[in-house]
Amino acid sequence: MTAPKRKKARANGEGTIYQRKDGRWEAAGYVLAADGTRKRVRVYGTTRKNAADKLAEKIADSNRGLPVATADSTLGDYLTYWLSSVAVHQLRENTHTRYAACVRLHLIPGLGTKKVARLTAKDVRTFLDRLRTTCQCCTQGLDTERKKCCAVGECCQKRLSTLTVAYVHSVLKSALEHAVREDELPRNIARNVKTTTHQPRRFRPLTAVEARQFLDAARADRLHALYELALRTGLRKGELLGLRWEDLDLTTGTASIRRSLQRTRTGGLTHLPTKTRASERRIALPTECLHSLKEHKQQRNKERETAGSTWQDSGLVFTTPTGRPLDPANLTRRFRGFLNRAGLRRIRFHDLRHSTATLLLEQGVDLVVIKEILGHAHIGVTAGVYAHVRLRLQRQAIDTLSNALSPAGNDPDNPPATAVVR
Repeated sequence: MTAPKRKKARANGEGTIYQRKDGRWEAAGYVLAADGTRKRVRVYGTTRKNAADKLAEKIADSNRGLPVATADSTLGDYLTYWLSSVAVHQLRENTHTRYAACVRLHLIPGLGTKKVARLTAKDVRTFLDRLRTTCQCCTQGLDTERKKCCAVGECCQKRLSTLTVAYVHSVLKSALEHAVREDELPRNIARNVKTTTHQPRRFRPLTAVEARQFLDAARADRLHALYELALRTGLRKGELLGLRWEDLDLTTGTASIRRSLQRTRTGGLTHLPTKTRASERRIALPTECLHSLKEHKQQRNKERETAGSTWQDSGLVFTTPTGRPLDPANLTRRFRGFLNRAGLRRIRFHDLRHSTATLLLEQGVDLVVIKEILGHAHIGVTAGVYAHVRLRLQRQAIDTLSNALSPAGNDPDNPPATAVVR
């Protein structure tokens, strides 16, 4: 008679592991919870080893003193754990700072006491509706010390914008999505809640005439080469400020975009990777930019001689007169001053990038090429941002076709009218 098959011995500290009726493997063990107590957690896997590995990872984190949030935790505890143990390793620092502000100002006050496992779509919908309609001065007591607004019974109705409410919602979805991936939740209920569609900010890019005026006025500015490079290539502000001389090949006329200069809360001015992998790219430089960059290099050499011992060689293309990196906020202020002195319409610095794409589209440049120049991750981003331009070009194309198909279109003595761009 065949001896009964013995169950595999459980390793010390492995927890309880068994196969469920649905075929999945479940592993359970005790770990350090976000509230400081020890709680039993369950994880699931397609194989015994898969479940055991997931539980071992949680136990290892617990043994290192890292709390493990569970579905039994309150949402406040879980969000705190997610920000400090998960999101901090996945997000850029400035993005993590914005996420933390959303959690601190809105999510924890509004939903923090709810249990993660018991959170419903109705809870999220009610929270977002309240967030959308409630004055933030009243909610956060912003004017209590100044004795203004709500503090004196005269509510200013300072509500959050549709964009901010959508951003708070996206942070909650990201946090709960991690709980789903960790098998703490069966589904992400925040995804079942639909928020008001955010209308993209309408921007007014420079027209071709305004762009020529901008370039003419920029020639007299110390940062002429930067402004020209921004308008002719569409580089982001951080990409321009993070550009090094070693990234430029003035002989072949190319620039390699490898990093971005950003100010972070903990590191100050810091060189960070580009926004996305697609943003790390090599672009061709227009002849006009090559000329202005060579002039800028000569000007920089003169500034180095003038600065003498105070010069700090950072290797960057665009710096202060003493060689230090240019702060993005200072560039914004300089740009506003330049527009005022030149008598030009006030725009954001980022609108130079929008102007580049708009002018390229209007010149018939293919959308794929524009995506590569701008460094968008997906062509859908390019198509979505500049949908209004494409609609105008469609109208132009349709009007041209209508003129060609009209009876007058075949009459050599009565040529079709020129299409009007609307």
